[in-house]
Amino acid sequence: MKKIAVTVAVLALGLAACQPKADEAAVNNEAAVENAAEADVNAAVDASNVADNALDAAGNAIENAGNAVENAADKVENAAE
Repeated sequence: MKKIAVTVAVLALGLAACQPKADEAAVNNEAAVENAAEADVNAAVDASNVADNALDAAGNAIENAGNAVENAADKVENAAE
């Protein structure tokens, strides 16, 4: 009977010793989820910046084309005079 009681006590202590590791694993998993979420947010911000830059470049290209047309019209007008 003493062997059974000692065995049960040892098993209980062994399980109790494992509990902090489970808590540590949960904390590590939570940190991993937070890191993944932060990476997703950073990727979204980067994509937004790329899109903004592309829109700026497109706007600049349109403005430059308009200036080129205006300059060409001025040259035609000057040549006609």
